[in-house]
Amino acid sequence: MNYGSSQRILVTGGAGFLGSHLCEELLKAGQEVLCLDNFYTGTKRNISHLIGNPNFEVMRHDITFPLYIEVDAIYNLACPASPIHYQNDPVQTTKVNVHGSINLLGLAKRVGARILQASTSEVYGDPSVHPQPESYTGSVSTIGPRACYDEGKRCAETLFFDYHRQHKLQIKVARIFNTYGPRMHPNDGRVVSNFIVQALRDEPITLYGDGSQTRSFCYVDDLIGGLQKLMGSPDDFTGPVNLGNASEFTVLELAEKIISLSGSRSKFVFNPLPIHDPQRRQPDLTLARQALGYAPKVSLEEGLTKTIAYFDELLRDESVVPNASVVKPSLKVA
Repeated sequence: MNYGSSQRILVTGGAGFLGSHLCEELLKAGQEVLCLDNFYTGTKRNISHLIGNPNFEVMRHDITFPLYIEVDAIYNLACPASPIHYQNDPVQTTKVNVHGSINLLGLAKRVGARILQASTSEVYGDPSVHPQPESYTGSVSTIGPRACYDEGKRCAETLFFDYHRQHKLQIKVARIFNTYGPRMHPNDGRVVSNFIVQALRDEPITLYGDGSQTRSFCYVDDLIGGLQKLMGSPDDFTGPVNLGNASEFTVLELAEKIISLSGSRSKFVFNPLPIHDPQRRQPDLTLARQALGYAPKVSLEEGLTKTIAYFDELLRDESVVPNASVVKPSLKVA
């Protein structure tokens, strides 16, 4: 199959934060895009500007149920990615990763499609190796409150590689590190969106622990470019490969930058650390640079400036973002 020509591409989770940006870039590249989402965390607002494009189609569907369509390539981005969302219904989170992967791998097998799995840096757990290379096997609890996501993603990787070995499926596995940018869910509880919403409202900024835990933040444009590079890589390169930005910051440094860039009057409030919250997180991008020519370009300050501007506009519409720091989601389970 010629992956440089126009294709019919399925993007699961296509109305979500990353998925909507990916749909947009694929359309710019002249591809036909089928955006599939159950709209649990994805929103129609994220893709409204794409409606009307003759190469864009939307389908409401939950990947825990089988799907029978014809496509050339599949990006599997379907899964809630923030603790407040995936812990709301941990059983369904595990089902999305396991049943969902089986259904999409079965689809890829039937139609001969190349398939990419959006895995996560959370497969490394609370790492004892720093920065984290792909060879590190991780330190993850199988029974903690984060296990539905962390272990679910690890099991999804297992399924992808077993389908590759047993059925010769063309797979790609990306381990995505902390990514931020416009279209993040405003109430997902993750540090960037949480800090920005609190700062713009001049509310106290909630820090856990003493704020010394580190994260490496990648702007969405850089990450989407990495996913496209991975999908277009040679057949024999499966990954897993780390994608993100290797610049490491403490969570306190992030909060201080957001206050400075937004002109906020917010103060800090320190709460106990959640259980199994990783102390350090930084990708080793050696493989991504060598195999994909991947090199993130957007600095934290530039990316935060764009993201703050997005949330500033979003917060003006209280029907979109209720005036509360955290909104508990509801999830309809099959």
